[in-house]
Amino acid sequence: MTQEGLKSGESTVVEHRLDAEGVDPLLLTGANDANLREVTSLYDVRLVLRGDHVILSGELSAVEGAAPLVQHLIELSRLRTPFDRNDIARFAEGLAAHGAGGVVSPDTELQVALPGSRKVIRPKSEGQRKYVKAIRENDVVIGIGPAGTGKTYLAVALAVDALYKKRVRRIVLARPAVEAGESLGFLPGDMQEKVDPYLRPLYDALEDMMPPERVRKALDDQTIEIAPLAYMRGRTLSDAFVILDEAQNSTTLQMKMFLTRLGVNSKVVITGDKTQIDLPRKEDSGLLQVETLLSGVDGIEFIYLDETDVLRHRLVKDIIRAYARADSKVDS
Repeated sequence: MTQEGLKSGESTVVEHRLDAEGVDPLLLTGANDANLREVTSLYDVRLVLRGDHVILSGELSAVEGAAPLVQHLIELSRLRTPFDRNDIARFAEGLAAHGAGGVVSPDTELQVALPGSRKVIRPKSEGQRKYVKAIRENDVVIGIGPAGTGKTYLAVALAVDALYKKRVRRIVLARPAVEAGESLGFLPGDMQEKVDPYLRPLYDALEDMMPPERVRKALDDQTIEIAPLAYMRGRTLSDAFVILDEAQNSTTLQMKMFLTRLGVNSKVVITGDKTQIDLPRKEDSGLLQVETLLSGVDGIEFIYLDETDVLRHRLVKDIIRAYARADSKVDS
């Protein structure tokens, strides 16, 4: 790092060059330099891509803070790994919270390549990396965290991957059909039509990972089953990848029923958000109970995600934090 001069008073202006040989320039800078502008807004530094170097200039502390992030973006660009402004903001948060270990470099062992859609899905945060690794290594994984952390999306991706690779013969996706301000009885249609809106997020995740015609065929021949949690009673789910989504809205009895469906060569992933319980009594949530009962059981792993793992619009993190502050005031 070289000192270029002095800014008014005691502020030292420095210039730092990072080797950017082999990068995809458009991927690094973003459309209309959007990525460079995002780094500038986060650290108050000036960035220029000149030849095979990225040049950072600004106050010493700002350049020192921005350099590890820019180096990470350079590495991603060399590997042709896409990222956007939201990813950059998340990388910066990870660096601030955990140092260099707070950003996740591409890990080919943890990526999920889906040939039907030509997608490669990778964990984008340390929490997501732990989540994917836990699902690969355990029979039962319980992922707990707020909206937007990829709990359901990554679980469905790993389920589809297991199906493509013939590690399982079918996928079973379940959700509690719990009214959130509305009553099922007043919705139009038969029972299946009443519960379909509750299951729509699972259909959306599947359709994002598989060609539509393949999704339809898999649903028709029961290779993939999407059903309300209540439909699991009395069954044994063998040779299957089973996902229970929105588990915070399962009752304690439903959760016990679901977990005891586990059959030979099956994997179970349970996802939930403890801040979004729609049951009349929060203490009846099966997710809260299993957190106490099953913690420490060999073969069952709990993974906790937080706002640093949120991958939706950047405002989602601020919304989650605002509600958390409000809840903490109520509790106190």
